Amino acid sequence: MSISENISIIRRQIAEAAAAAGRDPADIQLCAATKMNDAEAVRQAVAAGIDCCGENRVQELTAKLSENAYQGAPVHFIGHLQTNKVKQVVGKVDLIQSVDSLRLLRAIDAEAARQGIRQDILLEVNISKEETKGGFPAEDILPLTESFSDFSNLRLRGLMAIPPISQNSGDNRKFFQEMYNLSVDITDKTSDNVSVNILSMGMSADFADAIACGSTMVRIGTAIFGRRDYTKKHST
Repeated sequence: MSISENISIIRRQIAEAAAAAGRDPADIQLCAATKMNDAEAVRQAVAAGIDCCGENRVQELTAKLSENAYQGAPVHFIGHLQTNKVKQVVGKVDLIQSVDSLRLLRAIDAEAARQGIRQDILLEVNISKEETKGGFPAEDILPLTESFSDFSNLRLRGLMAIPPISQNSGDNRKFFQEMYNLSVDITDKTSDNVSVNILSMGMSADFADAIACGSTMVRIGTAIFGRRDYTKKHST
């Protein structure tokens, strides 16, 4: 099937999951995870009406920006971001979803100050406490939000998580529910640079469960573009 047809199917599945949870499908954004897909595939996804593009790799982001691949949709950075590549991302994307450490937070704030802008970000939470994954511990999120005025060149828009790969339907619901509860805890912590309204969680295999637990943004790659060929070499 075409990219457009795949997106139509996913929209229908989002609507069904939202209805089952008593939610409005319009409250859930579809972020196309565009890693390892070329500019033409991204253009097709944008034309089919995705809400935003999510790029994992700085080199791919830079190349696709130069090709105007994202034109017509906001672009988010959703992959691991090294501090030495912050200047290639800050000010180039609408939202950095994967802010996973204080060191990275400070680097983004400093680069945004240098550019004279305020960069929107999400805090990535290591909700499943996996040693191989980055992200803040859940218990750090509330105090960090309460002191977010320290990062005057950033605006906190919400939270993001990547739970374990789901083998069966329902496997990640406990993590999604914990993320939702954490999001609720910080929603009222509004200040000049805190405006929490995004909970980014759920991918191709488990987005229906994420929606059932309160996700406002799902990040879908494989179900839109097909399986990625990891035998090919790609730079970060």
